[in-house]
Amino acid sequence: MKKIFYVLAFILLVNNKITAQENNKFSTGEIHGNFQMMAQNYLVDSTIGAKAVNEKIRMNSFANLNFIKGNFKAGIRYESYEKSLLGFDPRYNGSDITYRYATYTNDDLEFTIGNFYEQFGSGLIFRSYEERGLGIDNAMDGIRVKYKPTNGVYLKGIVGKQRFYFTKGEGIVRGLDAEFNLNEIFSNFLPEFNPANARYTYILGGSMVGKYQADNDPIRILPENVAAFSGRFNFISDKFNFYTEYANKINDPSLTNGFIYKKGEALFLSANYSVKGFSLSASAKRVDNMDFRSDRNADVNNLTLSFLPAISKQHTYALPAFYPYATQPLGELGEQFEVSYNFKKGSKLGGKYGTLVTFNFSNATNLDTTQTGNEQGYSANFWSKGKTLLYRDLNLEVVKKLSPKLKTTYTYMYQVFNKDKVQNVSGYGTVYAHIAVFETQYKISSKNTFRAELQSLRTKQDFGDWAVALAEYTVSPHWFFAALDQYNYGNAKEEKRAHYFSGSFGYTKNATRFILGYGKQREGYLCVGGVCRLIPASYGLSLSISSTF
Repeated sequence: MKKIFYVLAFILLVNNKITAQENNKFSTGEIHGNFQMMAQNYLVDSTIGAKAVNEKIRMNSFANLNFIKGNFKAGIRYESYEKSLLGFDPRYNGSDITYRYATYTNDDLEFTIGNFYEQFGSGLIFRSYEERGLGIDNAMDGIRVKYKPTNGVYLKGIVGKQRFYFTKGEGIVRGLDAEFNLNEIFSNFLPEFNPANARYTYILGGSMVGKYQADNDPIRILPENVAAFSGRFNFISDKFNFYTEYANKINDPSLTNGFIYKKGEALFLSANYSVKGFSLSASAKRVDNMDFRSDRNADVNNLTLSFLPAISKQHTYALPAFYPYATQPLGELGEQFEVSYNFKKGSKLGGKYGTLVTFNFSNATNLDTTQTGNEQGYSANFWSKGKTLLYRDLNLEVVKKLSPKLKTTYTYMYQVFNKDKVQNVSGYGTVYAHIAVFETQYKISSKNTFRAELQSLRTKQDFGDWAVALAEYTVSPHWFFAALDQYNYGNAKEEKRAHYFSGSFGYTKNATRFILGYGKQREGYLCVGGVCRLIPASYGLSLSISSTF
């Protein structure tokens, strides 16, 4: 509590100091923030594998408090885990101020002391971010400087350490990033040129990130300084967008790669084309030994510096999300293609209200590698695919509006999921799944909406066939009610053919929302952007409260 008092006293002191300098003009700063609490009690259910928990009720909660005064910003975040919800790392335990910062902007210079989040390019060599649902928070603690020396030139510099639960990681991180908007730079020499009116935009960028960690290994001789470099190019027009980035990391022996000395590299390409009623996108990615962390001994999602975006479709329905793809930082070659077309109103396929059809295909394999038998570990052919299929997803979605009040969505998916390789388990093999989803939404009145889902997953592998039914009723702007059943009717073990019933309702007033739920949660993975967290089976009552101000 002393820490909170000191920080609040500092904010009030700064506020009073700045106010006193307003030349007889009374002006105070603004305070904004948000609060969230998630609590759950845990009951035993042997059918679904929900085990006994000593702490019958567990809770994750946090509150942000931000002060803004002109060019000055400061804030804190207080977090409490008593104890953390199941599925989160048990090192999230206790309460403390986990985030505090102060930022000042002066003309084209901005500096931050304390904690901050930042990303260079697409994040291939550096992304400091928070994903609360996955329990990820690798916020930097140090100094960040942003500077714009002239139009079109944007520079960033960082130095510090990463958050590691309630402490900091061992490694020191330093980084530089430069981005050049050629249109804006060109306008420096031709004042009459307006970048906003240009048909095409060209952006170049480059980054360098280095980490230092002392070599305390009694057996190996490990590099104490490891650097990574990246370059990127972005072309933008009114209909077309092309982005590519290449990253290279020098030898970085670590726990995750088995302490080999092979260099790492990653290549990411993305292209999008869109006009009214039609869009087309394609992306490709090659990753080779690109697990980059500030601590060579870290594992799971801890102390990551690199972020390797997934190029598979991020499914929102329950059954398609049963087998989410997690990016394989040690080696993968993947591609994704998506086309979307909106059949016009009045056409044969469009009907009275139009029809939107979207086709998506994504694929990921391992690399074509050869073991070298030395400290390099292996060599890899750059573009040649390996023989192991990691993931494949083919899906077709049709959205059809049947009347001003009724809208339907039909989706079919075929997934191939190498569970052993992607989730690093054994004995499961590859899952082949056919999935169908039907969703309907009916707008009863301006404030009342009913939505329902029926889902089916057919597979002979893993836990067999599933069926899902969901009903949701919304009374805007305050209430919603939902009921869900996930039924594992195809489980080879008859005693495991369980219904996962759950129900919830929520109430929203202004910026505050309450959600109360009760039911069963199946064991599985929650993934966001190719990063995943295992959620154990659970059964009980849950409560969520969130508010902003």
